[in-house]
Amino acid sequence: MRLRFIMGEVWTGLRRNSTMALSVVLVTFVSLTFVGAAALTQMQVQQLKDAWYGKVEVSIFLCPENSLFEQCAGGAVTTVQEDEIRAVLEEGSVSDLVDEVYYETREEVFENIVAADSTGVYSQLDAADLGPVFRVKLADPEQFQVVADATSGLAGVEEVKDQREVFDQLFTFLNAATFVAAGLAAVMMLAAVLLITTTIRLSALSRRRETTIMRMVGSSKSLIQMPFMLEGAVAATAGAVLAIGGLWLGTRYLVEDWLTGSIAWVDYVGREDVWTVAPWLVAIAVGLAALASLVTLGRYTRA
Repeated sequence: MRLRFIMGEVWTGLRRNSTMALSVVLVTFVSLTFVGAAALTQMQVQQLKDAWYGKVEVSIFLCPENSLFEQCAGGAVTTVQEDEIRAVLEEGSVSDLVDEVYYETREEVFENIVAADSTGVYSQLDAADLGPVFRVKLADPEQFQVVADATSGLAGVEEVKDQREVFDQLFTFLNAATFVAAGLAAVMMLAAVLLITTTIRLSALSRRRETTIMRMVGSSKSLIQMPFMLEGAVAATAGAVLAIGGLWLGTRYLVEDWLTGSIAWVDYVGREDVWTVAPWLVAIAVGLAALASLVTLGRYTRA
């Protein structure tokens, strides 16, 4: 009987303030869509890092003949210097950061450059113009700078490069997009709280006579306030459901169909990731409604 009464009051409140309730649904939908988009973008960044950082290598370019680098003024790298560099990588202070070390002769480096050159820019090069290279696979790619600092000053080393540089700008852009989406979400969630507060306040004012009578006949405070709390929760949850649906459709058609078809070598987030985010969006919606209820009900339903 009590449940039926509460649900009837919730329906009455939503019907009386249908315009405001719809506004709450829409604002919550937009704000939680931004929250979900920010979460999915960050998941995408982490997924790309896990996939790509594990494949990148640190390249230690050794001095060739006639190098223009000051540190190669002594001439081409010698066999002794190569052994010393390898010893630092495999037995020195950074050995625990190194997974594997590959050595490419100048002839192999030349062949790789020519094979990858489709423009003919390097057609005038000769193997003698290049130096050998150590390709280092790190146990933790984030520790590149430690390995670079330990090897860049060694005799015979011309330059140390990390292939992560290729991806850093992309990750910077994606992280910036995450922060923008999170900032917009914060603004929209504030608007949602204010709207839910206003909706509850209007509903409480419109039924002040009924709530006064309920207090006079001895109804508990929780029974009086519960319908108003549920009104905000229902509207906010409806917005969360719409946001989840929008994110699901976005990943289904924009990501899985369009982006995957255009750039197939990237491992994108998918619909299963939306279901991972979904419970958090519903929890945020209920939390927004609870916050708005705490702010409003104590004032507008008191005796």
